[in-house]
Amino acid sequence: MDQEKSSLFRLHMSPGMGRAALFKLKKTFGDFATALIATPEDRVRLAQLTPGQAHSVLAADAPDLRQGFDSLAEHSVSLISYWDDDYPECLRYIHDPPALLYLRGHLPQGKSFAVVGSRRATAQGLRLTAEIAAELAARGITIISGLARGIDTAAHRGALDAGGPTLAVLGCGVDRIYPPENNRLFHRILENNAIISEYPPGTPPLAGHFPGRNRIISGLSRGVLIVEAAKGSGSLITGDFALEQGRELFAVPGAVKSFASYGPNRLIKDGAQVVTEADDILQALWPTLPSRSEQNTVESFAATLDGAALRLYQNLDFNPKHGDDLGRACSLTPMEVSAILLDLELRGGVQALPGGRYIRSR
Repeated sequence: MDQEKSSLFRLHMSPGMGRAALFKLKKTFGDFATALIATPEDRVRLAQLTPGQAHSVLAADAPDLRQGFDSLAEHSVSLISYWDDDYPECLRYIHDPPALLYLRGHLPQGKSFAVVGSRRATAQGLRLTAEIAAELAARGITIISGLARGIDTAAHRGALDAGGPTLAVLGCGVDRIYPPENNRLFHRILENNAIISEYPPGTPPLAGHFPGRNRIISGLSRGVLIVEAAKGSGSLITGDFALEQGRELFAVPGAVKSFASYGPNRLIKDGAQVVTEADDILQALWPTLPSRSEQNTVESFAATLDGAALRLYQNLDFNPKHGDDLGRACSLTPMEVSAILLDLELRGGVQALPGGRYIRSR
């Protein structure tokens, strides 16, 4: 770990040093190593920290800090700061992005969708959640949830059982497994996917942490599905964050008198889109997304290409594109584009449309 990351971690481990304080320190001092060696008086005067925050910085040999570094190493935890290139772009632009994320595993790339709901879910809700998550994950869409009991658990399991990507966002440190009965699921996710948190190692799953966790779940996602949620459910907070962040909100309707259906039914009355199957989400957000079998066909065909032909094919999809646009995107001359497109058409990889436009045919 470089000095800047080490300094940031030391500051974040210090009592009372939350995201707002870290952003102030970065803006004021330019880097965290400088902020760390600044006097408490300068942290108050220049960065406008409170006196308590300014004097709370842990000593380099503090037992809590040593234990924190040991936990990072023991659990292979990576630190991703707001100022890093690999910080999730969709999260960067929410109202209150985390200054620091703790990551175990490998962040899935590409499309993402959140599924959350009641911890006391019905059997029907659990079954539908798993089915929807499996169908979306089979299309390569990362299922994001909070590893909680009930709907969250079903969402993660559905994605994993389909062989697709999933991401768990925790309201505690990534070295804690909560709830404990999800120990096996926790480690299944880590095998090929990721678990993240904005809380340092050792942080317990306190109730006040979960609203913040929920804003990250929605912030990382293109849309959010609420399957079941009683009145006052934390899942409704996730729905509120989704609307605030400009995400698409979906809900599964239920019986009017069912306690588990209060939240989704209220959201639908307020404008959330109705979902009874995965295709409702796919049609709303990714109407041209190919099925898993179609995607396998595309990948198999792409494997037969290289060079300029591969670049051009990768720039094509199932939305028509003009040959001139393809040439500009791939830095190819009109003659080169025409020759490659003709070859791809003869091989069954693309289809020519009127007006000099082309689409993939496999």
